[in-house]
Formats: sequence, structure tokens, C-alpha cells
Amino acid sequence: MSFLSASLARVKPSPTIAVTSKARELKAAGRDVIGLGAGEPDFDTPENIKEAAIRAIREGKTKYTAVDGIPELRAAIAAKFKRENNLVYKPEQVTVGTGGKQVLYNALMATLNPGDEVIVPAPYWVSYPDMVLLAGGEPVFVVADASVGFKLQPDALDAAITPKTKWVIFNSPSNPTGAAYTAAELRAIADVLLKHPHVWVLTDDMYEHLVYDDFKFATIGEVEPSLMDRTLTVNGVSKAYAMTGWRIGYGAGPLHLIKAMSAIQSQSTSNACSVAQWAAVEALNGPQDFIASNNEIFKGRRDLVVSMLNQATGLKCPLPEGAFYVYPSCEGLIGKTTEKGVVIENDEIFTTELLEQEGVAVVQGTAFGLGPAFRISYATSNKDLEEACSRIQRFCASLR
Repeated sequence: MSFLSASLARVKPSPTIAVTSKARELKAAGRDVIGLGAGEPDFDTPENIKEAAIRAIREGKTKYTAVDGIPELRAAIAAKFKRENNLVYKPEQVTVGTGGKQVLYNALMATLNPGDEVIVPAPYWVSYPDMVLLAGGEPVFVVADASVGFKLQPDALDAAITPKTKWVIFNSPSNPTGAAYTAAELRAIADVLLKHPHVWVLTDDMYEHLVYDDFKFATIGEVEPSLMDRTLTVNGVSKAYAMTGWRIGYGAGPLHLIKAMSAIQSQSTSNACSVAQWAAVEALNGPQDFIASNNEIFKGRRDLVVSMLNQATGLKCPLPEGAFYVYPSCEGLIGKTTEKGVVIENDEIFTTELLEQEGVAVVQGTAFGLGPAFRISYATSNKDLEEACSRIQRFCASLR
């Protein structure tokens, strides 16, 4: 009999973390590696946010807090939702976790029973299906490929809903594709959900502020307020505020759900780091102007990467609306052979050979549920992106 839990057999380690670790190992061994696997901004946390954390330490704000977060942060989050999203939540309807990942995990653990289904549009963030499986549910994948802009279509959603469906997980802008839904596209999704009152919506808005070309962000509760009583709106300070390592995510929803999530958190981690919570208060309440200037830099990087990848033999790279990822197809290279005689049978072999031959670390599309493709994070310097894309072009041209 195995000592380990049977539920562990249902999940696998995060492929994005694995790629980043592999790139780090190769660099440490002296290889010239450009890592484009990690989903975090290369910008530093703004000074005012750092100072708020230092001030909190000096003022002794280093004790346990309420499980759901300090009142000041929950109030700041409620104010943010009203100001930016036209969503009305009371502070007691807000929960603060150790990153958005914990908030998602708490929600699924608090609500799923064996046999419950969760609709996950593919491509998806790697952690969604595994969190559903750990919580005892069954992920139901609905493919939304490049032909539909990587966006879940209303008829496909409608067809996937069964009496067992408990949640639809919604991520806009998306990791891994950068695709973002307009208010009109969300309206069509909301119309389907209105027909199925037993289905809840878990909307992951972590990349909300990272949108380009005059794209206007919308979230589903804003588009259809009557869905608010069965929607959990998840967000955090990681991406827009360059605070990935601070580990502060948050969610807001119906009070009974938030209380259930708090019960889970009280028996796992208890509160998120007190100092990071005070930093997050400053992030949400303080100056926001740096977001627009960071976005200009991200937009330039996006345009550079899309242009260079579309010049590579056998690649097709759509232009994403948001986040800091591109998701090019490498279908045109499947079946080709490297100079060493390795056949590119799938995107995993493509990414492995790209790393071995050219020292560029990217994540295979099958890790996100849709290949043959790969994900590049362009949250790194223009110099590294240009060099990486040149290497990718050279690798693609070398295949026979």
C-alpha cells in the first residue's frame, strides 16, 4: 500500500515552473540560456509600495491578522472593485490569500464534491485542471483555438454544461494566450449562463490592467449584475504591480462562499503575510500612473515578438489583446527533423530541442491543453527578446 495520498496521482507538477527551473540549472552550469517561461514582470515593485512595507515592519505590523486579511486591505479591495469595475462588494465579501492561486484553490476545495464538473476553456493556465482534480472534481475541457481567437464560444459553453456542472473558470486576459474578452463577448457568455442557474462563474482577472491598443477590460459581473450572486471575482497585485513574490491575491463573492473559503484557509495557511498586506493597501490606494507606462513597454515587446515569430519558418503567431504572453502555433514544423536527426513529433520535442540547440526556454502548448504550440513570456528585456527570437528563427530554419 502506498504511503502517499491517492489524490496525488491525479495531479502533476507545474510545467511552467519546471521549464523555469531547467533554464536556471542550465545557466548555473554555464550555458547561455534565455528563459522565456516565467510569468512575471521584470519590472521592480514601485518604491512607494516597498516603503509601505518597510513602514509596516518599523511600526510592528508583523503579527497574525484575521484569516481573510486586514480590514484596511479588504476595504481597499472593495473600493478598487467599485472604482474600476463598477462591482459593489462589502469588505466582508472580500478574502485575501497567499496569491491568487490560493484564492482559486480555496474556492474549489470549499465547493466541489466527487463527480462535480468544472468547465475549463483550453488553452488554460496549467494549475486550473489540477486544482479541480485535487478538490475531487472533474475538469471538462472546451477547446477555444486560434480560429476563434482563443475565446470560449457561447454555443460550445452551452453544449458543455450538464446537471453536474458547478463552475465555469474564466480567465481574461488569458494565460497562456493573452486573449481578452470584450464586453460584447462577455454579454454572449452571460446569456448562456442565465439559462443555467446552477452554474457558478470563477473569473480570474489577474491580468486586468495589462491590455493594449485601446482594449477596454470588462468583467462578467459588471456586464451582467444578476450573475453576481454566483460569481467569484479573483484578482491580485502580482502582475500589474510587479509584486509576484509578495504573494497577495484576493477574491470577492457571495458572503456564504467567502466564509466557506475562510474556513479552508483557517486550517491551511491562516492569514497572508501581514507586511505584504500593508504593501498591497498602498498598491491599490496609491498612484497608478506607472501601470500605463509599463504597458507601453509591454506593448512594444509584444509587437517585436509577434513580428519576429511570424518571420520564422513554420510558425504562426496571433496578436494578443493583453497579458504578457504570445502563443504561436508550430504546427508547420511537426514531422520535420533537426540537424542531429531528431524528429519533431510534437510541441514538447520542439521546445526540448529548441532549449538544447539554441538555449531558449519556452513552455510547450500541450501543458496548457492545446498544441502543437508554445508559450513565450515577453516580460523581459528587448535585448533578450530580440536575441531569443533570432535564435528561434535560426532553429526553425534549420529543420528539414
